[in-house]
Amino acid sequence: MKLLIVDDIDANLKVLRVTFEAEGHTIIEARDGIEALQILDRETVDAVLSDIMMPRMDGYRLCHEIRTNEHLRELPIVIYTSTYTSAGDEKLALSLGADRYLKKPAPFQTILGVLLEAIAMPHATSGPEPRQEIAALKDYGDRLVAKLEEKNIELAAANGRLSILDRAKNEFLIIIAHELRTPLTGLFILGDLVIAGMQPTRENLELQEVFLRSRNRILSILEDALLLTRIDVQTEEFGGASVPLGYVLSHAIQGTTEFARSRDVGFAMLAANLGPVVGDQDLLIRSFRSLLETAVKFSRKGETVDLTQEVVGDSMQVIIDSNSWSITATAMPKFFEVFAIGEALTPGGDLGLGPAVASRILSLFGASVSVANRDPLGIRLTVSLKSAAPKSARQPELADA
Repeated sequence: MKLLIVDDIDANLKVLRVTFEAEGHTIIEARDGIEALQILDRETVDAVLSDIMMPRMDGYRLCHEIRTNEHLRELPIVIYTSTYTSAGDEKLALSLGADRYLKKPAPFQTILGVLLEAIAMPHATSGPEPRQEIAALKDYGDRLVAKLEEKNIELAAANGRLSILDRAKNEFLIIIAHELRTPLTGLFILGDLVIAGMQPTRENLELQEVFLRSRNRILSILEDALLLTRIDVQTEEFGGASVPLGYVLSHAIQGTTEFARSRDVGFAMLAANLGPVVGDQDLLIRSFRSLLETAVKFSRKGETVDLTQEVVGDSMQVIIDSNSWSITATAMPKFFEVFAIGEALTPGGDLGLGPAVASRILSLFGASVSVANRDPLGIRLTVSLKSAAPKSARQPELADA
């Protein structure tokens, strides 16, 4: 006997294949109804032994497809399942074209006997009666709807539990971050006192620079982590208002100037008025500071980070260009992810939480940021914000330095 076994569980397939092949039978395997029909389109088998619940196409639908195919309608079908065990389930399977219905588990000799009996049965040369088929398909549809509703209820409950756990996790992180500030402040003060008492030798000055850089990084990550968890927990509390974009960008540049100077990188000059956008003034400044610092990290000494602005429909776009290093293909998809914090994407080291913070702040106000490599070198950060100005208002562009 050449048998097609349809089951999405590998362990079930293996047991049945080994057992039947030990008795000299030929086995072909399929993991759902669609794969089974593809096999039947090119292979001739003596019978089909199918489970019910499978991805893409289940056993009920497979029965219907076989019985309504003029080339396959006489093919013996045995349903072998543990998913449904009521009389109604068996009736549905038989009405859709199955010859026999077996409940798992069953002894091999029983399965073999049922298959041989189905092969010996005379089969009709035409499909099922229209009324019978319609009734069976309606029953089949009703069962699918009921199953989907049951799954939706289960998913809603699971999602509710996950939301509670996620909120608890974020609130716990907020507490931890707050509690870290006190001991860290003590350590930083002690460090300042130690450094103040050191002789101004070259080696000591280098140690002082390392200390200051490490302190600033710790404080920056701590502050960014607090904001990220606050955004996750209290998203509904962030409201949007009309904010002057020129003010936001000028203050973001001012806040980034010291960092840029430490790397000998400059910025383009700003036009006086760029029109209003939707957002929160302080949060947008924070977001643009993070993006400008990112652009600085992708710039060499002596270079300038270029800013331009465009109006696209109802959106304002601010484009931030660096001109030195690019992002690798593997790092590009996770550029704005929190867990990319430890990856060194530039020669100057990792980017911290800056890109993730900026992306999440912008999303609060229906805005977004994307990143792309420039040709031949550098990156482009494109920030799209909702304009709060009348559509007819024209916005001046940023002027280069």
